[in-house]
Amino acid sequence: MADKEEITPLKKAAIIMIALGTQTAAEVMKHLSDREIELLSIEIAQLKEVSAETLGEVIEEFYQLTLTNQYIIQGGIDYAREVLETAYGKEKAEELIEKVEAATEVSAFHMLQNMDEKQLISFLESENPQTAALILANLKPKQAASILSQLPENMQADIAYRIATMERTSPEFVRDIEQILKQQIDTAFGADLKKLGGTEAVASILNSVNRSAEKAILESIRDRDPELADEISSMMFLFEDIVKLSDFAVQRILKEVDTKTLAMALKAANDELKEKVLRNVSERVAEMLKDEMEYLGPVRVRDVENAQKRIVEVVRELEQAGEIDLTTEEEEIIE
Repeated sequence: MADKEEITPLKKAAIIMIALGTQTAAEVMKHLSDREIELLSIEIAQLKEVSAETLGEVIEEFYQLTLTNQYIIQGGIDYAREVLETAYGKEKAEELIEKVEAATEVSAFHMLQNMDEKQLISFLESENPQTAALILANLKPKQAASILSQLPENMQADIAYRIATMERTSPEFVRDIEQILKQQIDTAFGADLKKLGGTEAVASILNSVNRSAEKAILESIRDRDPELADEISSMMFLFEDIVKLSDFAVQRILKEVDTKTLAMALKAANDELKEKVLRNVSERVAEMLKDEMEYLGPVRVRDVENAQKRIVEVVRELEQAGEIDLTTEEEEIIE
């Protein structure tokens, strides 16, 4: 049908936004660039009447593509193909997979994310640090942190440094690395590799590694480039940074942490941080905390670091949920 041929991808997106309703569409808009919002808004404004048939077809296609992407995330390309072939037939399944791959370029990265961790570590150990940095920059921060922590110590800081400075990597070098990866790993990584990395990426990874590795890597980067180390540190939230938060934020964080974990974390804390915590709990809880810290006696550094890491994870979860603000007390606005 001629009408179908006239429905551009942008028009389909506009139709979907209208179908979602004002509130949901507004939430989606928050994740788009200014240029994307401009183009989409113009298209929505130009939409006059959409037939029920066209609306149904566009929504069905959107639903199928969403399902396809979800299947790829859950079990990879082969799993997605098997499920889709059962539901829609072989031809339609291939069409949907090709559309999702073309639109998102995620299939190769999902392959990496689903690889056996030991195999990936073994592979990275034999690669040069820049190649390893490119790969880790394309993994989820927690996965990258786990792998980075298990690589030889003499590689860890070098790889972290290269991730942080990846924005300065020449496009020619990135293309060379991509060609090597295409040959060594049975997939293509896509052009987005050169867009990833930077200080924010390495900060996300270091937020998830154990405290010992975090400190060692930051110190090593500081020896090579003090300004870069400061930039990375400024993007990270450390356990010690709790002292900078508002009392409200500290109280909300403490609600999610049990007394034993908090006592363990405070064993190595400075007096200022201990005072900050104690004044944001009730007198009864404060006494319990003091008793618990005394009862613990000498503790392993690893146990203290794990407790501090768990609290930092709570902080990040609450921030992502919009329940606390990580700005400092001085920056906070009180109405």
